[in-house]
Amino acid sequence: MPNRTDRRRFLTAMAAGAAGFAVSRAGLAQNAPPPLTTARLAPNLIQISGDGGNVAVLSTPDGVLMVDGGLPDRSAELLKLVANETGGRPVKMLFNTHWHLDHTGSNETLGHAGTKIIAHHNTKRWLSSRVYVEAQQRKYQPRPAEAIPTQTITGPGRLTFGGETIEYGPLAPAHTNGDIYVFFQNANVLMASDVLSVGRYPIMDYSTGGWIVGMIDATAALGKIGNANTRIVPGSGPLQTKDDLKAEHDMVNTVKDRVQSAIRQGKGITDVLAEAPTKEFDGKWGTPDQFLSMTVISMFRHTHELGGIL
Repeated sequence: MPNRTDRRRFLTAMAAGAAGFAVSRAGLAQNAPPPLTTARLAPNLIQISGDGGNVAVLSTPDGVLMVDGGLPDRSAELLKLVANETGGRPVKMLFNTHWHLDHTGSNETLGHAGTKIIAHHNTKRWLSSRVYVEAQQRKYQPRPAEAIPTQTITGPGRLTFGGETIEYGPLAPAHTNGDIYVFFQNANVLMASDVLSVGRYPIMDYSTGGWIVGMIDATAALGKIGNANTRIVPGSGPLQTKDDLKAEHDMVNTVKDRVQSAIRQGKGITDVLAEAPTKEFDGKWGTPDQFLSMTVISMFRHTHELGGIL
């Protein structure tokens, strides 16, 4: 690898070369959502889809626990559906699986109502800060005080809520550096959020710490939770299986090795795209340009910030 000065110049060139592959707002948080739909995962657990990211709702005599809260502009519609599905029980607890708007859109309303909001400490950091997401070329302003998590996660934890045992914990920096999982042990349902992608290549928000090596580590960690029959709720899309999770892990690991080899040869984003390192995966995952540009930039940024060598 070149020295620090040369690395800095190379990173600047990388960012310039990636300008044509900037991720649309829909790529991270701003989908034009379809109608809300529900699917029952267990007698007391439902999945709500259509409001940005998938939402899990656990309804018990002790109240309601939610994982993620959809988009801000559809929060009222989502929370009305939650109330209808749970008999109007109060939402006592909300997990944020990461900071993006399509997963934290109900924070203001629920936080104002006194709901405990639990998230990775980095999610609290991003929600409390001005954030510029380079891939979107968009600035996000700090969220109001009531939207900020009230409890942060630094390691694995477990709680009991209305008779349901819930395990949760941080993941390696993957989609962001604030990713967490939530596992409903009795129902054998795992919330993987946008670490697991369906029908498109995964997104790594490198502006807030996501990168491909973390994606490999995070999918490996998720694979060890539960058992072969565990149902997995992805960031969006239908339920997935452990086989689906392994397929993503294997794909990301293969692509990382190929891109890393190209980078070590001094190749840039255009060269990497020309070599088509994802060609056998495109039929399943779609167009790879954004994924590959994020892979290259995140790898260089991560190693540059750490002073490491690829």
